[in-house]
Amino acid sequence: QVQLVESGGGSVQAGGSLRLSCAASGRTFSNYAMGWFRQAPGKEREFVAVISRGGVGTYYADSVKGRFTVSRDNAKNTAYLQMNSLKPEDTAVYYCAADHSLSLSVTTSGYDYWGQGTQVTVSS
Repeated sequence: QVQLVESGGGSVQAGGSLRLSCAASGRTFSNYAMGWFRQAPGKEREFVAVISRGGVGTYYADSVKGRFTVSRDNAKNTAYLQMNSLKPEDTAVYYCAADHSLSLSVTTSGYDYWGQGTQVTVSS
């Protein structure tokens, strides 16, 4: 089992920044690719970004490319999502997830463990 706890959400004005953290415990953190997803009210959970086990490989949704940066610190068992130039349409609950496979999955079904989510609200 892997336990994931997100933090760092909050309310910000458009154009602002937030950094989300995802602290992991349980099994070896570096054995998992880490993904970020988000879910807005009334919408399906959607892929945001993913980072490979070692942190070299990353992939982003087109909607956040150039504004968001995913990173990880395996020594601290923590993944991060730096969000800059935030827009009102970024408002959602953000989730981190762990994937034991070697792929960089962009679908929810590709992940084994999920955090409880953290709310991000961007006002115009």
